Amino acid sequence: MAAHHSSQKPARPGWNLFAGKFDDPRECLAAFVALETAEVLRGVKPANLLNITNRRGVCGRNLYQLWRQYGSEVVGTGGLEALELVDRHDSLLVLFYDPVALAVLLARKGVAAILTKAGYGKPADTAASLAELQCRLQAGGFPHEIGVFLGYPLKDVVGFMGWARLPFTCQGPWKIYGDPASSLELANSCRECRLSMARRLARSTDPLLCLRGGGRTHRLKAHGKRHPHP
Repeated sequence: MAAHHSSQKPARPGWNLFAGKFDDPRECLAAFVALETAEVLRGVKPANLLNITNRRGVCGRNLYQLWRQYGSEVVGTGGLEALELVDRHDSLLVLFYDPVALAVLLARKGVAAILTKAGYGKPADTAASLAELQCRLQAGGFPHEIGVFLGYPLKDVVGFMGWARLPFTCQGPWKIYGDPASSLELANSCRECRLSMARRLARSTDPLLCLRGGGRTHRLKAHGKRHPHP
């Protein structure tokens, strides 16, 4: 089933398609962030996790160093916030999130139940929950409940954690458990957001402009279908 879905869709556009396209270092960093957070900017997901490596990349620049120089400036131009979860020196793990969408997500009863079981004292408190997540990563672990923060379907999170007897159904951008329909719909929406952002960057749209006004105009729904803008 997973193979059937994936075989019908064009390839996911990667950063290598745009590396070197933007001469200005701020625009280079902004283009990378815009592409990798496209579905968050469009309100389809509350957050994305980016691993920024500390080495010269396909763009000819070191994105880790660019982040250190221009990260605050680049993020400050847009509607998202960024939290450095852990700096491993050879790479930096950063959570990019829409603060309103994440707060709405964390206020849900099902989310609170999962995070409470995972040991979060104040799951509905965004700052407290992010601080706990950050502490766990900095302690050397990789908490699987991070899927909740990333907006993965809860059935897939608890299925992956072994907290529910759900069969592994297929592999998408994340492991999908149980009925795959809603998960594949979300995955497809994420893919369409990335394709849309790729088209904008291919037209040499200002990457800083791509980061502005993102998820603040199109919020996650508490339940039901998610549709990116055309």
